[in-house]
Amino acid sequence: MDIMDTIKEQIEGNPIILYMKGNPNQPQCGFSARAVQAIMGCGKRFAFVDVLSNPDIRANLPKYGNWPTFPQLWINGELVGGSDIILEMHESGELKEMIEAVSVE
Repeated sequence: MDIMDTIKEQIEGNPIILYMKGNPNQPQCGFSARAVQAIMGCGKRFAFVDVLSNPDIRANLPKYGNWPTFPQLWINGELVGGSDIILEMHESGELKEMIEAVSVE
Protein backbone atom coordinates (compact mmCIF):
# COMPACT_ATOMS: atom_id res chain seq x y z
CA MET A 1 0.00 0.00 0.00
CA ASP A 2 1.26 3.46 -0.92
CA ILE A 3 1.99 5.79 2.02
CA MET A 4 -0.60 8.29 0.77
CA ASP A 5 -3.19 5.49 0.77
CA THR A 6 -2.16 4.61 4.33
CA ILE A 7 -2.60 8.23 5.44
CA LYS A 8 -5.98 8.46 3.69
CA GLU A 9 -7.10 5.23 5.35
CA GLN A 10 -6.02 6.47 8.80
CA ILE A 11 -7.84 9.78 8.38
CA GLU A 12 -11.00 8.24 6.95
CA GLY A 13 -11.00 5.36 9.46
CA ASN A 14 -10.70 7.51 12.60
CA PRO A 15 -13.25 10.23 13.31
CA ILE A 16 -10.67 12.08 15.46
CA ILE A 17 -6.98 11.58 14.75
CA LEU A 18 -3.97 13.55 15.90
CA TYR A 19 -0.65 13.29 14.13
CA MET A 20 1.87 14.27 16.76
CA LYS A 21 5.42 13.89 18.01
CA GLY A 22 5.36 11.19 20.65
CA ASN A 23 2.17 9.81 22.16
CA PRO A 24 -0.54 11.30 24.40
CA ASN A 25 1.17 9.96 27.53
CA GLN A 26 4.63 11.14 26.46
CA PRO A 27 4.50 13.98 23.96
CA GLN A 28 7.92 14.73 22.48
CA CYS A 29 7.39 18.45 21.89
CA GLY A 30 5.55 21.28 23.60
CA PHE A 31 3.19 21.87 20.68
CA SER A 32 2.07 18.23 20.73
CA ALA A 33 1.73 18.35 24.54
CA ARG A 34 -0.55 21.41 24.40
CA ALA A 35 -2.64 19.92 21.58
CA VAL A 36 -3.12 16.66 23.50
CA GLN A 37 -4.19 18.53 26.65
CA ALA A 38 -6.77 20.53 24.70
CA ILE A 39 -8.18 17.47 22.93
CA MET A 40 -8.21 15.32 26.07
CA GLY A 41 -10.03 18.14 27.84
CA CYS A 42 -12.95 17.54 25.47
CA GLY A 43 -13.51 14.09 26.95
CA LYS A 44 -13.63 11.92 23.82
CA ARG A 45 -11.32 9.15 22.71
CA PHE A 46 -9.11 9.89 19.73
CA ALA A 47 -6.59 8.07 17.60
CA PHE A 48 -3.02 9.26 17.25
CA VAL A 49 0.02 8.58 15.11
CA ASP A 50 3.53 9.24 16.37
CA VAL A 51 5.25 10.84 13.38
CA LEU A 52 8.66 10.38 15.01
CA SER A 53 8.35 6.59 14.79
CA ASN A 54 6.69 6.78 11.34
CA PRO A 55 9.15 8.71 9.13
CA ASP A 56 7.22 8.01 5.92
CA ILE A 57 4.08 9.55 7.40
CA ARG A 58 6.11 12.45 8.80
CA ALA A 59 7.56 13.12 5.34
CA ASN A 60 4.31 12.77 3.38
CA LEU A 61 1.48 14.03 5.60
CA PRO A 62 2.42 17.69 5.01
CA LYS A 63 1.88 17.08 1.28
CA TYR A 64 -1.39 15.21 1.88
CA GLY A 65 -2.97 17.93 3.98
CA ASN A 66 -1.03 20.90 2.62
CA TRP A 67 -0.01 21.71 6.21
CA PRO A 68 3.73 21.84 6.94
CA THR A 69 3.94 21.32 10.70
CA PHE A 70 2.99 18.91 13.49
CA PRO A 71 0.80 18.29 15.35
CA GLN A 72 -2.11 18.01 12.93
CA LEU A 73 -5.67 17.37 14.11
CA TRP A 74 -8.13 15.78 11.70
CA ILE A 75 -11.84 15.48 12.53
CA ASN A 76 -14.26 13.65 10.24
CA GLY A 77 -11.68 13.58 7.46
CA GLU A 78 -11.06 17.33 7.56
CA LEU A 79 -7.87 19.01 8.69
CA VAL A 80 -8.64 21.24 11.65
CA GLY A 81 -5.11 22.60 12.01
CA GLY A 82 -2.07 22.66 14.21
CA SER A 83 -1.32 23.53 17.79
CA ASP A 84 -2.19 27.25 17.69
CA ILE A 85 -5.54 26.63 15.99
CA ILE A 86 -6.34 23.74 18.34
CA LEU A 87 -5.62 25.94 21.38
CA GLU A 88 -7.66 28.88 20.05
CA MET A 89 -10.60 26.58 19.34
CA HIS A 90 -10.26 24.99 22.78
CA GLU A 91 -10.32 28.39 24.51
CA SER A 92 -13.38 29.51 22.54
CA GLY A 93 -15.25 26.23 23.18
CA GLU A 94 -15.43 25.50 19.46
CA LEU A 95 -13.13 22.45 19.72
CA LYS A 96 -15.34 20.79 22.35
CA GLU A 97 -18.44 21.39 20.18
CA MET A 98 -16.70 19.94 17.12
CA ILE A 99 -15.44 16.89 19.00
CA GLU A 100 -18.76 16.28 20.76
CA ALA A 101 -20.49 16.26 17.38
CA VAL A 102 -18.38 13.25 16.38
CA SER A 103 -19.70 9.85 17.37
CA VAL A 104 -16.80 7.88 18.79
CA GLU A 105 -17.21 4.64 20.67
